[in-house]
Amino acid sequence: MAALTRDSIIAVVGCGAMGAGIAQVAAAAGHVVKLYDARPDALNKAIDDIAGTFGKLSAKGKMSVADAEAARGRLHAVATMAELGDAALVIEAIVEDLGAKRALFAELEGIIADDAILATNTSSISVTAIAAPLRRPERLVGMHFFNPVPLMALVEIVSGLATGHAAAQTVHDTAAAWGKNPVHTKSTPGFIVNRVARPYYAEAWRLLGEGAGDTATLDALMREAGGFRMGPFELMDLIGHDVNYAVTKSVFDAYYGDPRFTPSVLQREMVDAGFLGRKSGRGFYRYAENAVPQPAKSEPNCPRPEYVGYSLEAGASGALTAPMLARLEAHGLHVTRRTSAEGHQHGEAPAFHCNGAAIYLTDGRTATARARANRHDDTVVFDLVLDAAHATRIAIARADQCGEAAYQAAVALFQAAGFTVTRLDDVPGLAVMRTVAMLANEAADTVYHGVCSAQAVDMAMQKGVNYPKGPLAWAEAVGTDHVVKVLDNLAATYGDGRYRVSPLLRRRQAGRKALHAE
Repeated sequence: MAALTRDSIIAVVGCGAMGAGIAQVAAAAGHVVKLYDARPDALNKAIDDIAGTFGKLSAKGKMSVADAEAARGRLHAVATMAELGDAALVIEAIVEDLGAKRALFAELEGIIADDAILATNTSSISVTAIAAPLRRPERLVGMHFFNPVPLMALVEIVSGLATGHAAAQTVHDTAAAWGKNPVHTKSTPGFIVNRVARPYYAEAWRLLGEGAGDTATLDALMREAGGFRMGPFELMDLIGHDVNYAVTKSVFDAYYGDPRFTPSVLQREMVDAGFLGRKSGRGFYRYAENAVPQPAKSEPNCPRPEYVGYSLEAGASGALTAPMLARLEAHGLHVTRRTSAEGHQHGEAPAFHCNGAAIYLTDGRTATARARANRHDDTVVFDLVLDAAHATRIAIARADQCGEAAYQAAVALFQAAGFTVTRLDDVPGLAVMRTVAMLANEAADTVYHGVCSAQAVDMAMQKGVNYPKGPLAWAEAVGTDHVVKVLDNLAATYGDGRYRVSPLLRRRQAGRKALHAE
């Protein structure tokens, strides 16, 4: 089926922030939009707010005055649901309560035409469960927008067990006609985004709980080394810890206690204390006008190194470390290359060498464990930087056996390449690497279980939560072999099912096939 035409009437039930945003987008796309809310004050406020937004857009030249006035003229408040009978699509944006949604759709079934489509904007409730009592459950579709609706491009098109393909495709094509990026997904706990995003928060909580670093430092690393728009702790402060914790717990419960989704005891403490983030004035950070920002920690400047070596096994490509090697040389460092057969035995390769320090990209082991395995005490590991040419910060960790001179040489190496260097405690996988590996793993498992396609999961995470790259694209960039190695080493260290590798990652590793082949 094709998208609904501009002649199709759209109805929105529920005029809070989400409902008003949906109505604005539909009206701007050329549809007559009927709005209903059981609270007349909310209905009137929504109309006024949308009209004000159209006025601001025209004042900024982003919309002509004529178009703004026409869009406002297409908004119609209705006093009863009976007036929604001519709508081709009714989108529900009421309270997140299964009983309330079921009651609403049961009433709507007696009002709308047989060929009209029902859509729910639920972010967490099973579309299958919402549709179950309906006479025609095949016409109910999830249409999960993201807040703020006019600005966020993603719409998850959610199919329950009974949802008809034609209804889902019509809603998908309609969202695309409205300028959105729709993705199909099955109705499973968390859909795509709320499921795949869990490791971004979960690994941050584990790093904090293990004393890897403080919140400001970990946030800075995820922004400045990982390229994320916001660090996990400042993002949770923005979302609200009560909301973030509730979503994590609902996904955990829905998957029958799968350890990948285990909520954080530390976050529960935040909620119990009322430290909910921005909305309460205090979370990890304080939000009063006179609040002093917390600085991220970094290492003091060290003298520029006189010698830098780089060892690589004979015949190896060195693809994982090549971007870092290029950055070092771009900053004027002369790097002496050698193969591991040339006698410079510091264990595994590829590795950088500076004043006796063997410096490795993390593979999920601690620097201490790696030093023991390689029989080289002066071992330092560095974290993944997702854009080695432009990243401004990097994390490193030293083995417990590592001498001070060797550690300072490693700091100096990365400072000479233009990085602000942050020392983390010697935790396995450091911060960016373990987070990206877990995001890629969860994305792969989502595809493996048929929730969505590989292309959909990457688009969803980019458009829904503003990740700089899709998690499966990251896995390809880092290398599936290395991602699997990191996860296996994390699992061995923690003995925790949380880090079990998705069968799809192992399959793609064995078959040397791109993840996006799905």
